[in-house]
Amino acid sequence: MPNLPSDALNAMSQDDKLIDLNTERAKRVHDLNEKRLNEVRQAFEQAMPLGKAKKKPKNKPKKR
Repeated sequence: MPNLPSDALNAMSQDDKLIDLNTERAKRVHDLNEKRLNEVRQAFEQAMPLGKAKKKPKNKPKKR
């Protein structure tokens, strides 16, 4: 390491305790958007419930 004052070394050791506010804000925005998306999805499912998917037959079509 280059010659640094002891204050600089102490500050660097404290860096791992710092919080990146941009990253935390992005996580929060993501969580809020995810919550809103789930609410809208639930509202759609109540208004327009999806029917059970019909199973398609796996038989090959008959040759004529």
